[in-house]
Amino acid sequence: QSKVVHDFNVILEDPEVDIVVETMGGTKPAYEFVKKSLLAGKSVCTSNKELVAAYGAELVHIAKSKTVNFLFEASVGGGIPIIRPLNQSLTADRIEQINGILNGNYILTKMAQEGSDFADVLKEAQELGYAEKDPTADVEGYDACRKIAILTSLAYGQQVDYEDIYTEGITKITAEDFKYAKALGAAIKIFGTSRKEGNKLYAMVAPQMIQADNPLYAVNDVFNAICVTGNMLGDVMFYGKGAGKEATASAVVSDVVDAVKHMNVNVMTIWEDEKQEVAPMKNRFFVRIGTSEKAKAEDLFEEVTPVDGGIADEFGFLTGTMTEKEFNETISQFDTFITRIRVGF
Repeated sequence: QSKVVHDFNVILEDPEVDIVVETMGGTKPAYEFVKKSLLAGKSVCTSNKELVAAYGAELVHIAKSKTVNFLFEASVGGGIPIIRPLNQSLTADRIEQINGILNGNYILTKMAQEGSDFADVLKEAQELGYAEKDPTADVEGYDACRKIAILTSLAYGQQVDYEDIYTEGITKITAEDFKYAKALGAAIKIFGTSRKEGNKLYAMVAPQMIQADNPLYAVNDVFNAICVTGNMLGDVMFYGKGAGKEATASAVVSDVVDAVKHMNVNVMTIWEDEKQEVAPMKNRFFVRIGTSEKAKAEDLFEEVTPVDGGIADEFGFLTGTMTEKEFNETISQFDTFITRIRVGF
């Protein structure tokens, strides 16, 4: 039997409702509804990445205290199972790195294959339901940022605030960039990346150039993939449809089934309130400047590897590994700077 209600308290006070599904998105009023449901002793399944990234640690603890479950497989990677493996299958490993194509892949794939402009492909993605009507979260990297914050929090068991993660979207990628990538035998993807070295955690969301030896090189169209590196297992890749309502619905239903299987039993999730600080990453960069400043580039950058993209009046090159601060201070001295993309090789 189903019924439509407009007062959430009807659901909250119904003793026959054991599982609440939340797919409204955003944090208000979703946070209030979800928190009240858990406190009332009902399990919650959600696809809401904004909610999980902001309040995940708190809601996990409430669920544990009430011996119910807060499940959020659909919040990361659409239909790709990744939350459950991190919680249950990879617990014997120390996670060294997470590198994922978590959003925006359809747009970059079409630009690479067809030489199309960003605006045209974005419109097509919206018409097909692969990008929201307000595409800001998709194309500016905010969506991927929340997802990598969730995965990193789970991998290391402590809160990672998405606001602390440097985030850059795909709006500045152009058809010319793909000509240079082709010359390098590279693909351009937007990644959510995090890794831990000693006591330092590094995280970033940004487009990168990668080559064919990277396991994520061939991930195209609406497909997403997440590569998890463990200290004993090595690389494990989770691959599948990350965009579209059917993929998300599949993950939500899988959580509902899991919640039914674990009635009155809390599925352990380690996610503490204690905050992890995020340190800035070092990167190599691909850079485009005017040919008039080629000599300056060779003088100011310690390493300059030319890249011929066949574009007149431009000089493209790869830098060595450097910090974001070092790069920004150096490139600020150029009058003809066009763009830069981080390099993952």
